[in-house]
Amino acid sequence: MHGSDFTDMPAAARSGAICAVAGQAARETQQWAARYDRLFSAKPFDPTLYTTVCLCTAFAAPWASSAELRMTNRTAIWGFGVDWLIDYVATSRAEVDGIVSQCLAVADGADPADDDLMLSLADIRDGLSASPAFPALLPVWRDQLARFLHAMAREWDWRSEGDRPSLATYLDNSDNFGFSFAFLSHWIFTSPPPSGADIAAVQEASWAAQRAGRLINDIGTYQRDVEWGDLNALMLGVDREEIDRQVAELTRRFQETTASLRTGHPRLAHYLERQIDFCVGFYGGTDYWGEL
Repeated sequence: MHGSDFTDMPAAARSGAICAVAGQAARETQQWAARYDRLFSAKPFDPTLYTTVCLCTAFAAPWASSAELRMTNRTAIWGFGVDWLIDYVATSRAEVDGIVSQCLAVADGADPADDDLMLSLADIRDGLSASPAFPALLPVWRDQLARFLHAMAREWDWRSEGDRPSLATYLDNSDNFGFSFAFLSHWIFTSPPPSGADIAAVQEASWAAQRAGRLINDIGTYQRDVEWGDLNALMLGVDREEIDRQVAELTRRFQETTASLRTGHPRLAHYLERQIDFCVGFYGGTDYWGEL
């Protein structure tokens, strides 16, 4: 389906091929999540969430099969699990700290507790471990997981204490978006072992994409964030015009950062670019989460 003649297909045929991969991936990802139904049976994890996440990754990597996107999709859904438990289930900082510490222990190789967030993370860790790039990128993966978890905890503090950070501080916490952590799994599972210079360049591009994606997400999820009591850039004393200006500037910086990858790592660069483009269109009309 995604052989050498893929680019020669009519546009609608290419879209159909991508949607076929997304459909296969959504079935596989839902079957995987069903193993951990104590977590993923919560109402907001509806079938549309799995389908739209898999559409996003399939359109970002139109050259990839559903098998090649398997770990990317699982990690993205796992990130929604963290979001759900920290943002909407945890009632104390001690609970949040427990989630953070247990996840990091699993990332370091510990056996998971009988908890579906930890069991599914261990499954992802083990699924990535056979990839050739895993030894070189394991410390990066673990570090990005820590950044994600600590950013989620920081946002929990803001919400629980009623704080409203500045927009700059909020953007500094963009690791809470989880974009770069899911991207790490994609990178590990689909790429050869990188050099140290490659690692630094790809991380910079990933973080730049994540900052732009953070605000693109907020534009599309504002109403749900109001209803769910979540934090959003549009709640920080800035108007939509300023957010649009920031998105344009962050996207420009992302394009500059990604330019150096296009020769040595064209597929990683294209993946990041297409993810951002997909998010612009997607958040213009809907959101991933189901209903509470």
